[in-house]
Amino acid sequence: MFEKILIANRGEIACRIIKTAKRMGIRTVAVYSDADADALHVEMADEHVHIGAAPAAQSYLLADKIIKAAKDTGAQAIHPGFGFLSENAKFVEAVEAAGLVFIGPTIHAISAMGDKIESKRLAQKAGVSTVPGYIGEIADDDEAVKIAADIGYPVMIKASAGGGGKGMRIAWDEEECREGFLSARSEARSSFGDERIFIEKYIVEPRHIEIQILGDSKAPFCIWGSGNVRSSVAIKR
Repeated sequence: MFEKILIANRGEIACRIIKTAKRMGIRTVAVYSDADADALHVEMADEHVHIGAAPAAQSYLLADKIIKAAKDTGAQAIHPGFGFLSENAKFVEAVEAAGLVFIGPTIHAISAMGDKIESKRLAQKAGVSTVPGYIGEIADDDEAVKIAADIGYPVMIKASAGGGGKGMRIAWDEEECREGFLSARSEARSSFGDERIFIEKYIVEPRHIEIQILGDSKAPFCIWGSGNVRSSVAIKR
């Protein structure tokens, strides 16, 4: 069991991690930007370290500062929460190279699934059905409009490194596509440090069936659900 961990996130998700860690007897280190100096997660943590200016690109996305904060405070592991660096394989590599533990998926899993463009390519290669669309980087809004017209409106504009609903826009026509591409790319750049965008068909009123795979160092655990129905099963690697 870890004695101390650093949470590389802010807000509600950081508070939830801190509460759980306290129940487990684990000390916590919070990181914060100029904008979060008086934030609740900073107050709740046992220790806190300032890591930069308010923009995420100058604080929460700076892997070297976060790793240094963990080393300086004696934290043994880093919990990324979600968003920011949580699906960045290079960050995981840097964390492990520093002799720390990354509390999250393996480098292999993140490389395969953390990048939505690459994960869709992997799915297609494996013969898995995917939502129709253009699976590749899009240079600008002019190219986005052309691709959307080929796919057929409505379309979903998505950040390849996105998560938590960030970097996503629905477009019903050319004007919304152009505006959505630019705003999604800007949000992706500021939230994830990665502005790559792809476009796929937007499915109106879909039936959402979700599968999540959790795991520790021993075995993964699969949870699936649709609506209010959920089931779970342990699966072997």
